[in-house]
Amino acid sequence: MKKTIAVLPGDGIGPEVIQQAIKIIKSLEQKFDHQFELKEYLLGAAAMNQNLEPLPDETLKGCLDADAVLVGAVGDPKYDRNLNATVRPEHGLLSLRRKLEIHTNVRPIKSYRKLYSLSPLKEEQIQNVDLTIFRELTGGLYFGKKQKDELGMWALDECFYHKDEIVRVARLAFDESRQRRKKLTLVDKANILETGRLWRTTVIEIQKNEFPDIELDFLFIDNAAMQLILNPRQFDVILTSNLFGDILSDEASVIVGSIGLLPSGSYGEGDKALFEPIHGSYPQAAGRNIANPLASILSVAMMMEHFELHQEEDLIHSCVDFVIQEGLGTMDMAPRQMISCSALGNFIASLLVAPKNTWGEMRKNVVLH
Repeated sequence: MKKTIAVLPGDGIGPEVIQQAIKIIKSLEQKFDHQFELKEYLLGAAAMNQNLEPLPDETLKGCLDADAVLVGAVGDPKYDRNLNATVRPEHGLLSLRRKLEIHTNVRPIKSYRKLYSLSPLKEEQIQNVDLTIFRELTGGLYFGKKQKDELGMWALDECFYHKDEIVRVARLAFDESRQRRKKLTLVDKANILETGRLWRTTVIEIQKNEFPDIELDFLFIDNAAMQLILNPRQFDVILTSNLFGDILSDEASVIVGSIGLLPSGSYGEGDKALFEPIHGSYPQAAGRNIANPLASILSVAMMMEHFELHQEEDLIHSCVDFVIQEGLGTMDMAPRQMISCSALGNFIASLLVAPKNTWGEMRKNVVLH
């Protein structure tokens, strides 16, 4: 298979974790005789530091021409200190999603038995958690009209949704439910918000007409946030709006014990897709070789699924499961044996091309730094 991948390392730890993801892609090339052409571009603060827009024209063109986009992380605290700034690094990623017509973010949440102790939740609450959050990406408060008065006495953020925006993400969520446990939970605030009522009536209509085999239930966002902590196993597929999805998916990272384990994929109507770890740029760790690359590596697995390369996807998951089972990990995973960001990338890349019956012996000789 031949594919072009636009690589946007971004800011903070982004370049470090993306470098490990690239190692995985190159191992897959070797193992399965693929050709993945990687083209690197600037995004966010990395672009602004060179007096460019957070989404330079060259980056946008490269992403539009690519078969998939791989992003590291976006954000730099030095651009957050000016609350009156009209341009921020994050605007680059928001603009990119819009230009690529990407409207649905998918975030799988899976607990690992070896990491149960990392979670602040009780072990019996997080055993065998396996859920997916579908978040609408291009509507709602983040993209609505914004106003404030010159005296700083009031501000306005408009929350706008069109029915069509809800339909397209809902159908993808229902399709995913059919491949899983056939249960979908819509999270809204339909008791207060008109947009919430539009979400609910639209999703009910779709379920009735197109997906009658899917069990559909509803939770208000405040209750959903509580239930996600009290009993995350009750959920299979969660469908929600942009703001609520942003909050819930970060909250769900508590379940697995580290936000450094959570990948994501973002999709649109066509074949364009963007893959990124859900963690931020974590500038305090930049350059220290301690960042967890597993979320970016698992994002590559989601990319392989998008390319319909399921054997490659499964192999990445097997390698990550092996590493966790063996007690290897970066500092945030409180592992039995700590390993650096780059060394973890090297080890998983080597596992990918080796026969599985040699993995145990390779583990004995792993290089930790």
